[in-house]
Formats: sequence, structure tokens, C-alpha cells
Amino acid sequence: MSRVPMGSARMGADPFGPRIQQRYAPGLIPQGVSAELIAAEWGISREEMDAFAARSHLRAAAARDRGAFNREVIPIEFDTDDAHHRIDADETIRDTTTPEGLAKLTPSFKSEELSKRFPEIFWGITAGNSSQLSDGASAALMMSEQMAERLGMRPMARIHSMAVCGSDPIMMLTGPIPVTDKLLKRCGVDIDDIGHFEVNEAFASVPLAWQREFEVSDAALNPNGGAISLGHPLGASGTRLLATMLHAMGESGERYGLQVMCEGGGMANATLIENLQEGVR
Repeated sequence: MSRVPMGSARMGADPFGPRIQQRYAPGLIPQGVSAELIAAEWGISREEMDAFAARSHLRAAAARDRGAFNREVIPIEFDTDDAHHRIDADETIRDTTTPEGLAKLTPSFKSEELSKRFPEIFWGITAGNSSQLSDGASAALMMSEQMAERLGMRPMARIHSMAVCGSDPIMMLTGPIPVTDKLLKRCGVDIDDIGHFEVNEAFASVPLAWQREFEVSDAALNPNGGAISLGHPLGASGTRLLATMLHAMGESGERYGLQVMCEGGGMANATLIENLQEGVR
């Protein structure tokens, strides 16, 4: 993301077209403003978002320190003119983060124009309770059961069910809620049977609103931190979430894990996996 900044692929062009602009006049809004609308709609305070963000860093730091990320991170080594370098851990985790420190940050998206358009917004989204801009890559190896048997490979998990949906492009980050409903109705697994949840921390208000709708415990939601602490390299976060969830389930023994992601423009997707590693409860 440091080499291809957000929005650069558009090359100055309008990706929506006149019909979309007319339908949602006076215009679509940035994702951060959608996150503000979610906070207002669900009554999520600035203090709650900052507390969630600080918890993300503390959980990620604890997972790193006990070696929970070791199996899912591939070290990168390289030389410069004066030294040899090795990167084997995410550099974005700040284990000294506190809600009090985050409270000092100013809102990132506040403007007089948008305040007039959306008077309900109290402007609580900051750089501290949003996902971090970071470079990163991830990969997952997927194959059919027949191919795994043919290659003599034992799968770590199977994809139980998947779902995708679209939602209001103004409230674009609410998609994780209806896509979870859609998947649960389709898969035949009750949410109480799922022991691990990864809801992408695009902004703190997103997983907090989702949690209020489904009443999932704090312990089960992003137990090793999320994008607020680990970063959100666009295009890589999907399988990064999957890897983190899968390895955490290997540690905890949970049978089912649900991964949910919001996406720009109002899309969202959900994936339910079943743990096939040893020690499943």
C-alpha cells in the first residue's frame, strides 16, 4: 500500500458513473464517514471505539509474545549496503496503546459540509481506532478433498459455507450484518455453535455494531487482535484473517470459525470453516 496508494488505480476517473452519482446525490462518501454513521446508528461511543482499539493492540501483542503468529508468518530477509535485515513480526503492533492515549487523537473525517449533511454524526473515528495502512501479503492453499487424498496432504480445515451480499453504499460497512444472517440461514449451524469470529477491523465501529447484533462474547471476537493492530493491506486481508483464525482454532480446539469482511461500496462476504486439526472439541 506504500507503493500503490489508495485510489491511485482510478487514475482520476469516476468509477461510479452519472447514474450512481445522481441516485445518491449529493454524492457518495468515504468509508470513514460510513463508519461514523454506524457509530451514530448503533450508539457506539468514542470511548467504546478507543477501548476496542487498545484491546486489539494488547491482544495482538500477547499473541505475538506467546508465539501464536509464528506458524502463519514467513520471515523476510534482505541486505542493504550496511546491514542484513530480517522481518519476522508485524511492525504495526503497539502494546503501549491505551484508551487514554487514543482519546487525544483528532477525528480523521470531520468536515463542516458533512456535519451539515449528517447532523447525527459525533465524529469519533480517528487514526487510532481505524485499520492501519500497511504493506503485506498473504496466501492460502485450497483444494478438493480428492486432490488432498491424491497428494497425501491432510487438510487443516474445510470450507463449510460461504455467502456474499450487497448493502447500502452510504452505510457501506454494515454489510457484515446481513451477510452473517444470510450465511447462518444457509449453513444450518447456529451462531452459538461457533467459537471463533474474525470480523475485519476496518474501523472499530464495524465489529462493535456486528457484535451488538449477534451478541457474541468479547473473548470470541478477534481474540488475537485485528486490522487496527495488525494492519489492513488491501487484497491481502482476506487470507490473513483466514490464517489467523485457522491457527488460533488449532490452539483453542474450537470446531467452527466465522470470518466476515466489509468491502468498499457496500459488499460483504462471510466464510464459515470447520476445524479438522487434532484436538477439536
